Amino acid sequence: MASGGHHGDMRAEARVASAHPGLVLLALAMGGFAIGTTEFATMSLLPYFARGLGIDEPTAGHVISAYALGVVVGAPVIAVLAARLSRRTLLIGLMAVFAAANVASAFSPSYGWMLVFRFMSGLPHGAYFGVAALVAASLVPPQRRAQAVARTMLGLTVATIVGVPMANWIGQALGWRWGFGVVGLLALLTVLLVWIYAPKDRPHPNASPLRELGALKRRQVWLTLGIGAIGFGGMFAVYTYVASTLMEVTQVSPSAVPVVLAVFGAGMTVGTLVSAWAADRALMPTVAFLLLWSAGSLALYPFAAGNVWLVSVVVFMIGCGGGLGTPLQARLMDVAEDAQTLAAALNHSAFNAANALGPWLGGMAIAAGWGWTSTAWVGSALALGGLAVWAVAMLDDRASRAADARLAEACAGD
Repeated sequence: MASGGHHGDMRAEARVASAHPGLVLLALAMGGFAIGTTEFATMSLLPYFARGLGIDEPTAGHVISAYALGVVVGAPVIAVLAARLSRRTLLIGLMAVFAAANVASAFSPSYGWMLVFRFMSGLPHGAYFGVAALVAASLVPPQRRAQAVARTMLGLTVATIVGVPMANWIGQALGWRWGFGVVGLLALLTVLLVWIYAPKDRPHPNASPLRELGALKRRQVWLTLGIGAIGFGGMFAVYTYVASTLMEVTQVSPSAVPVVLAVFGAGMTVGTLVSAWAADRALMPTVAFLLLWSAGSLALYPFAAGNVWLVSVVVFMIGCGGGLGTPLQARLMDVAEDAQTLAAALNHSAFNAANALGPWLGGMAIAAGWGWTSTAWVGSALALGGLAVWAVAMLDDRASRAADARLAEACAGD
């Protein structure tokens, strides 16, 4: 890779600059915890803010889509425009904006304002995770890169175990607005931790918006993003409606919903740790396995939905499929060459395209009268769609390598 030397220099600089990589990763993970809490808790608070804002639940689902759209738009735009900023400065700025937008969401006077504030909350999400992943990868040797990225993502997965049930409980006990207010406070804590612990870095002298946009010329970048945008949609198709499914189909009490959501989060945490370990050994096979696992787990969901114990096991398995994010982040680092920030941020645009696509298609299946569990068949099809894009990416990669080898032979012959 042409830029390998440059990235090696940056890793060495960051390792020297940061005496406490564990504390840096903790600071970065706290931001992930804040983001994960609001991203997933909004889905579990949906029945409450729908009632509070005087709208029906399918309409309230647009609030989730507005956040996802903010991520899709914000990640590439911020990554390109902020190309000349230091990573530490950018992380602090992004979390400050995130804090302000979540506090504003807590004070939303109407559905229209809620849409605006959720869109604004989504803007910093992708760029934060993208830059945090690059900082994390710079702290460790290349062969432990996926595991370092996973530690920053652990904030998000721990949020699904602790943050989401906490926000759901606060929303039930004190009102849904407090669920968003707490996220604002968590984001402010992140600003403080990043300011104290993140290594002070200087932007690369050749960094520019144009150089970042170079990532968009690479087929493998687009194919990797396609795997996430389609393949991850399956998990979101089911997760968005899991609270409603538990109450309508499984017929559990509302107090049991946060427990099952925490089980999902536990699965996501296990999936993230195991997939990162596997990805450092066999990157693309790990991606394929996770997509097959998701397709199979999602297909089991309708058969388990009638029993709270069985559905909890299947929800855990679906959560494990959420480990897909880390291998894809590592893959983008490999194929983006010197446009690392944009490619890393676009990973989260892809996942939030999935976060918009999955619930939308799942909602269509429910609206068509196919029942709450029909979301699982939508999800399984999306996971298999991601696997089809993976296959295209592998064939393209093989064809490119073969072409490069032929060119090298021809040059040697001359």
